[in-house]
Amino acid sequence: MPTPGPSAPAPAGRSRDPERRERILLSATELIADRGYHAVTMADIGSAAGIVGSGIYRHFDGKLAVLVALLDRVMERLLAEAYAAVAAARDDRQALGALVLGQIDVILEDGPLVLLYQRELLTLPEPDRRRLRRMQRHYIEEWVHVLVGLRPGLSDVAARVAVHAAIGAIQSVAHFRSGLPRAELTELLVAAAHAVLGVPEPWSEPAITRLTRRRG
Repeated sequence: MPTPGPSAPAPAGRSRDPERRERILLSATELIADRGYHAVTMADIGSAAGIVGSGIYRHFDGKLAVLVALLDRVMERLLAEAYAAVAAARDDRQALGALVLGQIDVILEDGPLVLLYQRELLTLPEPDRRRLRRMQRHYIEEWVHVLVGLRPGLSDVAARVAVHAAIGAIQSVAHFRSGLPRAELTELLVAAAHAVLGVPEPWSEPAITRLTRRRG
């Protein structure tokens, strides 16, 4: 399965400062997640990143290029971590547990990027949409392959429905702040995802049991 390719080289005559580029992307994530893509200007992004004038254009041709870079980032992270998790797992049950935890980590650490992907994918030109959708399908296939290995009687279509439902359950927390400690929220999401997938958690006892005992 192909892995995401390297980024395109910077246009001639432009210097690339990785720290500045990162500030731009972080600022754009927060602004666009808060206001929506169309309400944010390049000047807004530059101001939030502490870059004045035309400095932001040394890194991106325009706002659409910023959005593409942000959506690439979230899909590249998910794919890379999924490939690594499956490759390192000793069996399918451990692999599925790692995929669930990887999705939870992305939501808790990069929730605004996931919201951007959900809200703004259709804003992109068709070639970029197709490329990102293809990356998303590769990611889902990693889950489906592992789930079918654990539940061989499950049809391919049913496995895809279960995977999308489990990921949707995890991603739902990106839309609000629960106020729960990260460890507790993670355990709740682990339990929810595995319940939807119909596969026991790959640990000695379920997350809900651990939480109940801790609260007792």
